[in-house]
Amino acid sequence: MKRTGAFLFASLILATTANAADKVSFGTNWLAEAEHGGYYQALVDGTYEKYGLDVTIVPGGPQANNGLLLAAGKLEFYMGGNLLLAFDAVDQDLGIVVVAAHFQKDPQMVMSHPGVGLHKWEDLPQATAFIGKEGLASFYRWMETSYGFKEENVKPYTFNPAPFIADTHSIQQGYVTSEPFAVEREGHFKPNIFLFADHGYGTYATTIETRADVIEKRKDVVQRFVDASTIGWYHYLYGDNTKANERIKRDNPEMTDEQIAFSIAKMKEYGLVDSGDTLKHGVGAMTDERVKSFYDEMVKAGVVKAGLDYKKAYTLEFVNKGVGLDLRPK
Repeated sequence: MKRTGAFLFASLILATTANAADKVSFGTNWLAEAEHGGYYQALVDGTYEKYGLDVTIVPGGPQANNGLLLAAGKLEFYMGGNLLLAFDAVDQDLGIVVVAAHFQKDPQMVMSHPGVGLHKWEDLPQATAFIGKEGLASFYRWMETSYGFKEENVKPYTFNPAPFIADTHSIQQGYVTSEPFAVEREGHFKPNIFLFADHGYGTYATTIETRADVIEKRKDVVQRFVDASTIGWYHYLYGDNTKANERIKRDNPEMTDEQIAFSIAKMKEYGLVDSGDTLKHGVGAMTDERVKSFYDEMVKAGVVKAGLDYKKAYTLEFVNKGVGLDLRPK
């Protein structure tokens, strides 16, 4: 009878906990991919549930605008791309705040052909540059002011690697986790990769954004979502991520095992998630110094206006607590 009573009591507690789970929706900024892996990991391995959260991941894509849904109150959290978007939200007085940065390094890069004299960063400013419209208005301005790249060398990048593959003395923008994979498959060569973060482009990426009113009214939910997502990233990078990858492929049927494996390898190789300040403070870490430095660089490049109250774009309240450090392989 005692065992039965204890079992019923435990079952009641579990049921009550499940019923009390806080429902939140998290919108990503693109179709499901390995670069979202930590969040899918936390969803499928029960980490969100353990933290009392009932999380729905809302995939982004070319026809979605999850950032707008966050601002409109339709989502509680959104996966931001980089700090430029957060600065712009301050400029528009949207009340959007970055509460964690799960990529310490922006995966944005340019790549060049091997063996043609474009193997060093200093060689690149004179090359034809395939750059998209958004890139031209953001990171390429930094490349111009800091390293002497020229807009006259730019040709439109249309997310098709064929022009770059055909022009051996060109460079092309992309994410280190994605575009080089396409070039290797279609061009049959490994391109030289130049990660902007390794040359001073200091933005955080894959951020968690929420609204100021959510922080004010549901602070505990924000903390639990940040912590659980962080643990998800440790498990995804260093544990068994099989179920997370299956869920990613379910949400994005065009995703392949080969692309996922390539992306994970690049995330590890370049320390996109776990490097720098995360080694002490845990994945998701941010510092005032990093944000200020990037803001100053973008003002210098003419991308962001001077005098912006950029500190409204983020808060350190929910990070730098060492969450998940014990999960990193020794």
